[in-house]
Amino acid sequence: MTEKHHCPDCRWLETRVDLDDGLNYSCQKGNLKAGAPVLTRTPCRDFSLDETAVSVDRKASRSGRTPAHGTRANPPYSPFLKAADTDGFRAFNRDEKELRPVPKIMGEHEAVKRFIKDGDYIGFELYGTVRCPLSIVREVVRQGRKRLRLLGQGLIDVDLLVASGCISALDLAYVGYEAYGLSPVLRRAVEKGKLKAREWSNGALAWRLKAAGMGLPFLPTRSMLGSDTLKSSGVRTMRDPYTGIQVALLPALQLDCAVIHVHRADVNGNCQIDGITGFAPDIARAAKRLIVTAEEIVDEAVIRRTPERTIIPFYLVDAVVHAPFGAHPGETCGLYRRDEEHIKAYLKAIATEEGTRAFLDEWVNGLPDHMAYRRKVGLDRLEGLRHARP
Repeated sequence: MTEKHHCPDCRWLETRVDLDDGLNYSCQKGNLKAGAPVLTRTPCRDFSLDETAVSVDRKASRSGRTPAHGTRANPPYSPFLKAADTDGFRAFNRDEKELRPVPKIMGEHEAVKRFIKDGDYIGFELYGTVRCPLSIVREVVRQGRKRLRLLGQGLIDVDLLVASGCISALDLAYVGYEAYGLSPVLRRAVEKGKLKAREWSNGALAWRLKAAGMGLPFLPTRSMLGSDTLKSSGVRTMRDPYTGIQVALLPALQLDCAVIHVHRADVNGNCQIDGITGFAPDIARAAKRLIVTAEEIVDEAVIRRTPERTIIPFYLVDAVVHAPFGAHPGETCGLYRRDEEHIKAYLKAIATEEGTRAFLDEWVNGLPDHMAYRRKVGLDRLEGLRHARP
């Protein structure tokens, strides 16, 4: 028996052949013949293991043509801001990363110049205003990077980059200031068509990073199912071949460069974080290049004393930047609280485009480096934000 219906695995409308009274169907897109080896609820050949990946050409799919099995469409179609390249990412880590423990200390200027290029897909790890690596964000603005694509789960970092014209597109989960409301900078950019924004759930972006770190092309989850966010995302769904439940196939998200602020690091890049770790372990493993800013550079012996707290090993790290108060005006757990007075002044400034430009001129472009920023805030004032040590 043959019939036309939507393949439950890849959602194409294809002719499928019933091989055993409805238990298995063979997807004819791959030109499988009756009697070919099949699994329960046989996945179509897009989901079969093969030495050569099959990329789907969207134009060909609309015309009813498909690439021959074992060939690669050029270029592959992707509805995402950053197409998954799992094998390419694995090859990069194998061939390009420094796997020996060597010193990687450098300043913000050198780190950004070497590892963040125009057009890159980048991401900053943080949790609200906690540990946002703002010393690097300001340096990206000063160096005038353009056409960057951004993993947007942040606050001030997103606003500074968007307001400076560094960002062309954004994978967005949430950009807001909690009790202070949503970002006026992001709203203005999106409403005026200056920025392409794609919405995701927080969980979906976390799982995409997890997939990249695991070396997988996607992870099946229930995140976003039944939502308009799923409909607009371009994510495909399939039915689990073991239980029949529907799952969303969240594609791996491999970044060109990620930036993380940590409590302490040694010169080789072994890093420790106190308190909430957010998605630092996952984004560190999902990025080709990783810049780490640290409140403190410590001897290797300090790291070895509590190895269980070293969530980022040296071989993932490309640059280590010493940045005391690198998250200001945000906080770093256990070291200093966030600067509410500075944040309120910042939010007042960004309420208008003119105020935003003035803020950037005064606090970013008008300063040469992070040390100058600290002096402008006031070294005594910063020390006053520190938590009293027990």
